[in-house]
Amino acid sequence: MDVLRGLAILFVVLNHVHMRLAIAHIPYAANISKPLIASLVWNGQFGVQIFFAVSGFLITSTALRRWGLLSNIRVRDFYLLRIARIAPLLLALLAAMTILHYANISPFVVSQKTGGIGRALLAALTLHVNVLQAQRGWLPANWGVLWSLSVEEMFYLFFPIVALFFSRRNFFPVILLCFVALGPVARTIFARGNDVWSEQSYLGGMDAIAFGCLTALLVRRVRFSRLALRAFAVAGAALIVSILVGLRLTYVPFIANFGLDMTIIALGTCMIVIAAAQTQWKGPRLLAPLLCLGQRSYEVYLTHMFVVFAFFAIFLKYGSPLWSVPLLFVATIVGAAAAGDIVARFFSEPLNRMLRERWSHGPRQLGSVEFLESGPQSSELGTEHICSRISQRELGR
Repeated sequence: MDVLRGLAILFVVLNHVHMRLAIAHIPYAANISKPLIASLVWNGQFGVQIFFAVSGFLITSTALRRWGLLSNIRVRDFYLLRIARIAPLLLALLAAMTILHYANISPFVVSQKTGGIGRALLAALTLHVNVLQAQRGWLPANWGVLWSLSVEEMFYLFFPIVALFFSRRNFFPVILLCFVALGPVARTIFARGNDVWSEQSYLGGMDAIAFGCLTALLVRRVRFSRLALRAFAVAGAALIVSILVGLRLTYVPFIANFGLDMTIIALGTCMIVIAAAQTQWKGPRLLAPLLCLGQRSYEVYLTHMFVVFAFFAIFLKYGSPLWSVPLLFVATIVGAAAAGDIVARFFSEPLNRMLRERWSHGPRQLGSVEFLESGPQSSELGTEHICSRISQRELGR
């Protein structure tokens, strides 16, 4: 899972470096095929979709391990766990960006056209940065990346309530399938020509999260053969590559015009997730950097634009030499990974643990599973609190 999350955040960072170069009219790719460049550095939106799918799987599978059944989910505990993980770094980021805004540092100033700093803060805290950008235009990049957090956390705002009331009669999978079906429609018809809304609408991103949730439910109920798992892995990789590369080389109207590219990316991701989950696959050492990047994906995502702006400013200061563009990409990726790791180790993870301990009740940890009386459930869960087995990275964004 972490390799997929690492790949997703890598796509996002590459995309944002490329955007800085494009905005500054740096012709670094003038002699290179445009489809090739797009396949390498223009996959940020696809990266977010991959991340959404993995997130849906991890949240659902972790909830199943904690509470045994989604119908046993404790809504209060679910919300407190999300707040402990998401809020500390988000609030610190908003504070830093507010200071930079009032310091009048150009990449961080929120214009009055988009409502000013107060409106941006309100949007970030009430999960509608995507709506604000669709209505008033792009926020500064550090603010703009919060659109995906708005979509994801809006989904999880309703996740425990819907799961609690609709999973007993198996209505929950049906609701998730409705989200999957509405995704392409939201990206095309519902967007009504608004380019920002076609990329950042709630329903346009929730189909991938719903796919991930369905995948967790499927993995819980069905044990696939080794041959089937290999087929899932190969087919999933083929679907992802077909979109990242094939769709850039060959225009397919049915896929492009109906918003199915994002659906196919999510489906391919979930097929790989099925194979990884049931084989306990561990990537080779060659993929260790992606693994580490994935484990810090939330911290890297929220802080990487600081690194992008810093290295790009250095690049411009020294005359924007074209030969150094590859070095710019590499340095930014390494810098973003290092910054995310530092923030995780010394800020977000310690606060996450502190809040969970403070909000725990009695001897049990927050969100722990009570012993269930039915035989099959007890045998699956064992006699230990499930939450103690869940690694920190599974509790990620």
